[in-house]
This record gives sequence, structure tokens and C-alpha cells, in this order.
Amino acid sequence: MNPQADMVVRRITMVATITASYFLLTADYGTEPTVLDPIKKRLLSAENTVKKYIFGPQKEAQENQMEKLDNNKEHP
Repeated sequence: MNPQADMVVRRITMVATITASYFLLTADYGTEPTVLDPIKKRLLSAENTVKKYIFGPQKEAQENQMEKLDNNKEHP
């Protein structure tokens, strides 16, 4: 196979693999917690920390987002 075609096939394969992995990891399994919940929780926490530092404290918004994630785990 020609080197340019080989490189294109490799890149397409990598992108397809990454995309498929993302969709499998983030698939909606109903109310069961997913693998990415702890990561999502940390991202929301970091986001809220930065917002609080820049704009000042807004506890209600942060508590509501965290409660939503916790409620998803409690309801089987």
C-alpha cells in the first residue's frame, strides 16, 4: 500500500476507535451510575471553584448540580 494511503487508513482507524470507545463509555444505562460519573463530578467541582473565584460564591447552583449527580446514583 502506498505510504500516504496507509497513514490515512491508520488515522481513520484511530478516530473510529476513539469515537466508539467514547460512545460505549458514555452510553445511557438508565439510572445506574456510569464509569464517568466520578470524572464528571470532579470537572463540575473544578468548574464551580473557578467560577466562585472569579464571580464570587453561588452555593445554590453548585449544590443543585452535585445533588443531581448524587440522585442519579440513589434511584435504581
